Amino acid sequence: MNLLILVFIFVFSFSCFFFGKSQIKKIAAVNNFKTKALPHFYGFYLSLWCALPAILIVFLWTVFEPFIVKYLIISGLEQSSLADIDHDRLNLVYQKIKALYFGTYSGAASEQIQLGAKQYGSFLAMAQNAKIVLVFTAVIGFTLVAYKKITNNTHAREGVESIFKVVLILCSVVAVLTTAGIIFSLLIESIKFFSQINFFDFLFGLDWSPQKAFVRDTSIVLTASEKQELSNAFGAVPLFAGTGFIALIAMSVAVPIGLFSAIYLAEYAGSNLRKFGKPVIEVLAGIPTVVYGFFAALTVGPFIKSIGDTLGLDVSSESALAAGLVMGVMIIPFVSSLSDDVINAVPQSLREGSYALGATKSETIKQVVLPAALPGIIGSILLAVSRAIGETMIVVMAAGLAANLTINPLDSTTTITTQIVMILVGDQEFTSAKTQAAFALGLTLFVVTLILNFIALSVVNKYREKYD
Repeated sequence: MNLLILVFIFVFSFSCFFFGKSQIKKIAAVNNFKTKALPHFYGFYLSLWCALPAILIVFLWTVFEPFIVKYLIISGLEQSSLADIDHDRLNLVYQKIKALYFGTYSGAASEQIQLGAKQYGSFLAMAQNAKIVLVFTAVIGFTLVAYKKITNNTHAREGVESIFKVVLILCSVVAVLTTAGIIFSLLIESIKFFSQINFFDFLFGLDWSPQKAFVRDTSIVLTASEKQELSNAFGAVPLFAGTGFIALIAMSVAVPIGLFSAIYLAEYAGSNLRKFGKPVIEVLAGIPTVVYGFFAALTVGPFIKSIGDTLGLDVSSESALAAGLVMGVMIIPFVSSLSDDVINAVPQSLREGSYALGATKSETIKQVVLPAALPGIIGSILLAVSRAIGETMIVVMAAGLAANLTINPLDSTTTITTQIVMILVGDQEFTSAKTQAAFALGLTLFVVTLILNFIALSVVNKYREKYD
């Protein structure tokens, strides 16, 4: 239903654009006056006033309708024979009512649930009809108001710009609130986790065994020795080390290959080779990470193991080297493409001045071009580091699951993102320290990414003043 309403709104709004544009020309010709804006601004003015209020009504109605219907159904249940049960049981009954209405309920339904399903259907029908009437009224009403302003030769351009300004502000507010919501949810769950587990035990502990917390009943008061054992189960140092180690292997592949390919494409390659080479490299960024994970798990990992067996080395089938190499290949476009754009943005006058002083092409690149492009290059590298640290699918499929504190690239190790996935897979109890540990790990990743962004901004600001 919402899709049909939105289609109607957009079609009517699109028609209003051409109607408003043509009408202002006719009105201006009949009344012999000069319009205060170009004709297409009047079309935009009429179209926006037709569409935006109606879309806002649809959005708000879609958000609040389930809560209102649920409130009405539960209020009816509380006034019936189910008044003596608690709120959680009422919610369960409500979910059964919804399941029966949508045909997904299995088993025999009680008379109360059948009655509730009928009421649910009537409430939904009533809400849909009210929404249609309200949307149509808004479309017609706001269109007539906007048309009246058009006939009065209003400042349509200022009105359109004001509307777009409000839309841009709302989009910015949504982005900020989304970020704040993510931070808030991470902080709340992390605080619950650190109320059970000591912060320093988490940050500096060497043993990661969250399954120990999963089998405990949180309603039982733990002894001092059990609390100590539980604290020792959440030492995240192996996860930090594994994440950093695999990211280091990936950056050892991505940075030299990406940076050297960017220098070649920007300074040495011909125009035809550049037109072909840069899109080919950027294709690597469009490959789904699950494909890289399959490639690492089924091809690279066994290949490295076979080479190690030939050389008499003990190589894990899920080695950090395999995951890091494939991740490095995936990250190459982040370094290459951004560095290439930054190098091409260096003014040609700097190169010509260097050549005039007798410098060779390689000397010009090393002593003039790269220092001038350094802020952008550092930014691309730090972006690639953030991408490597936050990568999930490759390490889940190609790296190990056990928290192994090692610096041997042939051994199996795990990462923060892998453990977050493993902790949250399936039905979990969100009051357990095991599940809340995922939010603590997520908060750690957020802080690390924030620090990397801060370093990138500091580097860019430091060198930008030198070369502007």
